Amino acid sequence: MLDANQIAERYIATWNERDPRKRAELLQENWIGESCYVDPIAKAVGREDIGRLIGGVQQRFPGFGFTLKGTPDGYGECVRFSWCLGPSGVEAPIEGSDVLVMSEGRIARVIGFLDKVPAPA
Repeated sequence: MLDANQIAERYIATWNERDPRKRAELLQENWIGESCYVDPIAKAVGREDIGRLIGGVQQRFPGFGFTLKGTPDGYGECVRFSWCLGPSGVEAPIEGSDVLVMSEGRIARVIGFLDKVPAPA
């Protein structure tokens, strides 16, 4: 049985892991080798590519972290949840929602949506 909350928490932990080796371990444990990530501004295929994408987001937004927003849910092989990205202790300037497609208990595909982004300066 799918535990949407546990899957979402592991996913967020991967995006927050700043040590590349530990992040690679989380990707190895929780994502299939041919996993695919896509959102309106990025696409990555395979754990290494996804790991580089995560590292790039962390560099672009130093001091920011991901948190879950609301309660994850899911059915079949799909998990859906919302998240926030921002510095601790203030309202997050970025929010999104992701849909994960699971395969044998690991993430096979992520389809990401940006729900709130700051206006360009």
